[in-house]
Amino acid sequence: MFRPEEIQARLREKPFRPLRFIVSEGLRYDIHHPDLVFVGERDLMIGFASAARPTVYNRVIRVALVHLVGIEDLPASTPSANGPT
Repeated sequence: MFRPEEIQARLREKPFRPLRFIVSEGLRYDIHHPDLVFVGERDLMIGFASAARPTVYNRVIRVALVHLVGIEDLPASTPSANGPT
């Protein structure tokens, strides 16, 4: 299980490197901006943004940390909206 501090450290790296959260159900969430992830004691809140406003979410999902099974680096690219891939 990933600890909240590990996730926060990865999100705070400068420069930010896009990443993907992989959860136990097989879903994947691409993160293109660190401001769209809130790290809690037991879960993550992941915001989904529109292409027009990539740093402001229009909906969120909560993922329990016990279900987070992987974190991968994504190639740097033009961000689309955060969302399952």
